[in-house]
Amino acid sequence: MHPSNANARGTAVRPRRRRLGRRSEGQSLVEFALVFPIFFTLFLGIVEFAFAFNALLSVNFASRNAALAAAEAGNAAGADCVILSGIESDVSAPARASSINSVDIYRAQSNGLAYTPSTVTTYARTGSTTCTMPDATTRTLPYTRTLNDYPEIDRCNVIGGCGGTHTTVDHVGVRIYYTHSFVTPLKTFVSGGSGMSFDRANVMRMEPIL
Repeated sequence: MHPSNANARGTAVRPRRRRLGRRSEGQSLVEFALVFPIFFTLFLGIVEFAFAFNALLSVNFASRNAALAAAEAGNAAGADCVILSGIESDVSAPARASSINSVDIYRAQSNGLAYTPSTVTTYARTGSTTCTMPDATTRTLPYTRTLNDYPEIDRCNVIGGCGGTHTTVDHVGVRIYYTHSFVTPLKTFVSGGSGMSFDRANVMRMEPIL
């Protein structure tokens, strides 16, 4: 093979390889630009799910503790203060007590379902209420009572019943309504999305007295 021919072929091949290399790099950049938004959205979804799941667990924990407090407080004056105060303490970061919409304190059946006819006391998380705790101290809570069909005095914790439909101790439930607002920029990728609302309830049998 004549050297001039080899050189000629060499000078012809090298530019072609450089062009192919640039084309491959450009194709990779285009593919990355197409795929990156999908992966970024998935990443935000995982992070957002973690925050939302934490809020769900926090609200459920607060509801369970509140139902236990309601069962122990019985018909004592200030029982609702104890319940709401506990909820404020239990719903903590990264969940936010300020995201609570309302709290229901209701009479339940032994199977956990709401009693029929419904007897509910509802507190909306708005305004403020100053109430007296069982230890005679006062506390101001960011709640306003909007319904009082199951007042403290009507809750039966007497094992022999309190008359009427209260043939034995009541089962008391606490339901918390909560709105989780997006923490990450995921809402910019979800059309019309700003968060999610959910509620959690727990029921306890009141501590009986003779």
